[in-house]
Amino acid sequence: MATPPKRQKREEYRRAHREEGLNELPKKKHYRQRAHANPFSDHQLTYPMNPAAMDWSTCYPAYAEPEQILQGPYSPELQAGVTKQMKKEVTVADIGCGFGGLLVALAPKLPDELLLGLEIRTQVTEYVQDRIKALRNQNPNTTMYQNIACLRANTMKFLPNFFRKGQLSKIFLCFPDPHFKARKHKARIVSSTLNSEYAFVMKPGGWIYTITDVEDLHKWMVEHLEGHQSFERVNGEEQEKDVCVSVMKVGTEEGKKVERNNGEKFVACFRRLQDPPWPT
Repeated sequence: MATPPKRQKREEYRRAHREEGLNELPKKKHYRQRAHANPFSDHQLTYPMNPAAMDWSTCYPAYAEPEQILQGPYSPELQAGVTKQMKKEVTVADIGCGFGGLLVALAPKLPDELLLGLEIRTQVTEYVQDRIKALRNQNPNTTMYQNIACLRANTMKFLPNFFRKGQLSKIFLCFPDPHFKARKHKARIVSSTLNSEYAFVMKPGGWIYTITDVEDLHKWMVEHLEGHQSFERVNGEEQEKDVCVSVMKVGTEEGKKVERNNGEKFVACFRRLQDPPWPT
């Protein structure tokens, strides 16, 4: 059966962006995707067995250490499988990054951090990756946008596969799927179980940033994060002084849409607490 002409044009456009390294920013119309994906489905995902097995050099080539040649009786196949060392590690994660607006906006604000967007939808992930490549091509011989990357991942299942204990300083949860029906609440990105995973990968003092235009979801996230022993809510004055909060309000595509519709945005931030000492 022949591929429909419109789908074929979209595939050719995406292939050109990937293979030819175009400088122009990709167009969303060529990356059609449903608004949401079921996190409980069996997606065909690639993920490392553990954080040490993750090769970050493909995401952040500008921050990869010069390749080391192994000494001794190592086969070329084994050498090819060795994970390259990085000058820095990822410290900021945008979970459900959508079309990458926040990543792009935060890149110059956090030049000393490596930021990673995690997105479950295939074509949306491709769009962000192509967008980052185009921005890097537009800014040659600089470090602009070299500190951001995007991977396709289901963080509800595989977050600890990417990040070691205490690695992250910031996690962003921006305009997540509200899952309005009560039977769908288990799919919300904030829950008692998931909050424990966030606590595991975050260092003490790190922040979780949440924003939504759905008040019911905002109350849900506040209730579950405040109720977790590893987090405390950041007070309003400290929250408003944080540069990432102001960027988060206007940097995402969803945030801009809410702005155009004169909608209300509900923001809440939470600080990772120090773990109590083990009893002796």
